[in-house]
Amino acid sequence: MKSMEEMIQAAQQAAETIQKQMNETQGKLDKLEVEGLSGGGLVKIRCSAKGRVIGVSIDDSLMQISEKQMLEDLVAAAYNDARVKADSVAGEEMAKAQQGLGLPPGFKMPF
Repeated sequence: MKSMEEMIQAAQQAAETIQKQMNETQGKLDKLEVEGLSGGGLVKIRCSAKGRVIGVSIDDSLMQISEKQMLEDLVAAAYNDARVKADSVAGEEMAKAQQGLGLPPGFKMPF
């Protein structure tokens, strides 16, 4: 039978392993890219799965002062589309990481 000290040490080692693997997953999320679209693809925004904007592409046809409000709306819509995709990819990656650690689905890490 393990002593209390051995059990505490084992729990601390497990927590360190989980922290390390979750940090690696977070790093991986910043390298995964998603693309949000709006206006039938006239506006595109590329983001990392962590939500960092990597690039914006705007079709030349929208570059008119009379289209300014529509362009602003399309940029916001493209970003929101990218954000939804980023959240989905991030959720999938975190679920994979938790499965690999033997944690129950939906388990919220306290850090």
